[in-house]
Amino acid sequence: MKVGLVGFARAGKTTIFNALTGLSAEVGGFEKKREAAIAVVKVPDLRIDALAEIVHPERNKYAEVTFLDFPPPEERKAGLETEALVQMRESEALAQVVRAFDDPLATTPPDPLRDLRAFQVELILADLAVIEKRLERLKREKDKEREKELLEKCQKILEQEKPLRNVSFFAEEQLLLSGFAFLSQKPLLIVYNLAEDAIQDPLPPPIAEYTTSEGLTIVPICGKVEMEIAQFEEEERGAFLADLGLADSARDRFIQRAYAMLNLISFFTAGPMEARAWTITRGTTAVKAASKIHSDIERGFIRAEVIAYDDYIRYRGEAGCRDVGKMRLEGKEYVMQDGDVVHFRFKV
Repeated sequence: MKVGLVGFARAGKTTIFNALTGLSAEVGGFEKKREAAIAVVKVPDLRIDALAEIVHPERNKYAEVTFLDFPPPEERKAGLETEALVQMRESEALAQVVRAFDDPLATTPPDPLRDLRAFQVELILADLAVIEKRLERLKREKDKEREKELLEKCQKILEQEKPLRNVSFFAEEQLLLSGFAFLSQKPLLIVYNLAEDAIQDPLPPPIAEYTTSEGLTIVPICGKVEMEIAQFEEEERGAFLADLGLADSARDRFIQRAYAMLNLISFFTAGPMEARAWTITRGTTAVKAASKIHSDIERGFIRAEVIAYDDYIRYRGEAGCRDVGKMRLEGKEYVMQDGDVVHFRFKV
């Protein structure tokens, strides 16, 4: 999963980036460097550790999230940076960091609702520019009437200042649109960057109402404090988080919300070589899940030997589950469940 951190200047994006990744990227460094910072973090999953205790693999392989910290617009009127737009379109989801704290270096006081609305407009304008350019080209092309109609439909929606993510498209339409990677169609998660003295405060009603009406997921994080905690050793972090009244780190809370927003689940493979988590969208069939491992497995799919995670742990592995009838043989159309431990049989 690739998540792009976006937002306006002074929102604290790099601070949040450091809090999520445990890195020490230079805060405010975009004044000198206009490139995205990149980091890959492992998705914490205690189920992998439990599986490893049974199969004793050579290695554990966790799912991963790639975070990209994009440079903000230098001025709101200038729009999003052209260099950032390309990488933003390659992200699977966007996370807008919104400033909800006083900053003596900022030119304006914090106004999260203003920033939420303004950034949505930026995404919409970026998509409109793509559509207008493409429609101009379609005037000179034949046999593209379906694409033209669909883009005109999207254009009308965007001109009403509505993002495309809130619109349901038919499968055929979605296939046509996928190549454009419209920014306003991407899942958007809001990181509400709090002041330290507001960590336990509820969301202000206008923010809660706006995010609910727009169908947005929001994660309150005090970037400054959690960036410092992320630098501690793993065993020390729990005590500091507990003092703040937090059960999980910023990274864990962010990933949990992102997985829920994107409707993602994990299935597992476990053997002497590795215990591994594979990320798929809820509703994925067994044959499509097999393709996550290798296209040959999808092409030569015979069956899936499936064990529920709780059964795998209770009966101490594949052999124990087989003995008590807890292993199931499933075909191509079986819909994978979160936590399935699977062995795919295939022949190419």
